Amino acid sequence: MSARARRFVELAFGLALVALWAVTLRPTSLGGPATYAVIRGDSMLPSLRAGDLVILQVADGVAAGDVVGYRVPDGEVGAGRLVVHRIVSGDGHTGFTMLGDNNPAPDPWQPRAADVAGKAWVLLPGLGRVIVFVHQPAVAAALAVSLLVMVLLSRHRPAPHRRPLPAV
Repeated sequence: MSARARRFVELAFGLALVALWAVTLRPTSLGGPATYAVIRGDSMLPSLRAGDLVILQVADGVAAGDVVGYRVPDGEVGAGRLVVHRIVSGDGHTGFTMLGDNNPAPDPWQPRAADVAGKAWVLLPGLGRVIVFVHQPAVAAALAVSLLVMVLLSRHRPAPHRRPLPAV
């Protein structure tokens, strides 16, 4: 394969990956269909563990048995917080009854369809721990400084000019 054809294939592959990301994994904050949730606590054991990353996909309809992420409704304690639990009963108009798989009682909130951020789509075990670690201010600052140092050290410096030694 010629170098030109190879570059074309690489470009096409890269564009396909970007299109796939835009259609499936682009966050809702950027107009996409995905919400990312890091699991904290043990309310969804054994299916979801603390530190797991769950990608929620916008879904037209959700029903009893679905694991969804929902925002705690306005006016409630914890309003706006994202909770990942299973729908036990209810509907999108009157509100869903939610329950963590490892909880003895249902959630105190009854989110409606508008509060549902998405249905659990992809589970990445343990990856949430890495994301939480990198988002800590000290770690983010250390990574930024390391990157800056690498860029500064990689700059090309011309060798000092040396005069030729006189012939003897």
